[in-house]
Amino acid sequence: MPIGRLLLLSLVTVGWGLNFVAAKWGYADFEPMLLLALRFLFVGLILLPFCTYPRGKMLHILGLSFVLGTVHFGLMFTGIKEVDAGVAAIAIQTQVPFAALLAALVFKDYLGWRRALGMILAFSGMVLIAGEPRMETSLLSLGMVILASMVWAVSTVQVKLMGEAPPFSVLAWSSIFAAPQLFGLSLLLEDDQWGQITNAAWYGWGAVVYMTLVVSVFGYGVWYTTLRQYDVNQVMPITLLVPLSGVASGAWILGETMTWLMWLGAALTLAGVAIIILRRPRTGQAPLKA
Repeated sequence: MPIGRLLLLSLVTVGWGLNFVAAKWGYADFEPMLLLALRFLFVGLILLPFCTYPRGKMLHILGLSFVLGTVHFGLMFTGIKEVDAGVAAIAIQTQVPFAALLAALVFKDYLGWRRALGMILAFSGMVLIAGEPRMETSLLSLGMVILASMVWAVSTVQVKLMGEAPPFSVLAWSSIFAAPQLFGLSLLLEDDQWGQITNAAWYGWGAVVYMTLVVSVFGYGVWYTTLRQYDVNQVMPITLLVPLSGVASGAWILGETMTWLMWLGAALTLAGVAIIILRRPRTGQAPLKA
């Protein structure tokens, strides 16, 4: 892979890691469901004019919009609100062992002892982080982030069962479908939506713009263009920069700190995730993320 493309991909993964900090900024003005609804609405409106209509795939996309857009992101963003950005960036990486386990169960992908070891390390690391005394009041929120990771693994099965479909069409239409679901959840669970929208400051809207343009439009534009040109196994290891940038930006921008037990848990989790990614079967596909 040329150095220019490698640097561009690295920039994308760092941008995805900063997404956890952007969410924290967004919560200053928006509740989680409303923040997500605005993000998906803008992503859909921006991408839809440039996308084709995926014939025969709309029911799959509607199901994906619910599982990935509403359930996964709804759980994740609700959990992130009460968990440090760095901890959330590590916890969400459990989606990798969950996805590997589900692929082994559903598609009979070969697991092997190395990937099994990676799963044990990853989940053991999260147990250590959850056992940190300062996490006692945030266990429910941490659990929501981990549950969101498991739901993401389910969405990878949906994407694989969908078959061939233009990634940006899937992203655009699933975003359009997810937005009203999230607006509905916001009306049920949150208050004063119009007041939040009209009174939001620059950092709240900045978070929405960042998630829309940097994370979704630019990030996945580079990501899927690269996947068309290079093998999945060449691309996936770069995603290990996501939790590292999430932890670094949480410490640098938000002033978050981690204890030695949390650092040990993070090291175990990321080591396990790295083993699973590096031992990824060559027949594997990179799952779609919105």
